[in-house]
Amino acid sequence: MKGPTAVRFPSLALLTLTLAAPLAQATPAEYGEAMFRLATERGCLACHALEAGPRRSDGLPPIAPAWVEIAKRYRDDPAASERLTRTVMGGSNAAARHWAGKVGEANMPPNASVVSEREARALVNWILVLVP
Repeated sequence: MKGPTAVRFPSLALLTLTLAAPLAQATPAEYGEAMFRLATERGCLACHALEAGPRRSDGLPPIAPAWVEIAKRYRDDPAASERLTRTVMGGSNAAARHWAGKVGEANMPPNASVVSEREARALVNWILVLVP
């Protein structure tokens, strides 16, 4: 996947299939497209981007870290999937600002009202394998 403009999105039926069926039934490209579609539908792209970009037009840093940056930071952490899934569901802690200076001052809000735990876990696991 080269970026959001290069992504072809599968139908909602494929998204449901990839979340409900074993991963072996979807190709890596189909799974990646389905996860990007899910992230788009759940509003994740309001703050996050797939890859790091320049500062915003107002000169401020991005609102949230890019998913590739998250993948790089956590790729060797065996507890990352569980911890990040909890963060997606319950929001981030203002006292634990480990992205300070790299992203805006806003904390991640709880997302349990817009994403199921299963969806959050699937998104987090997809993000964590974006870089080897």
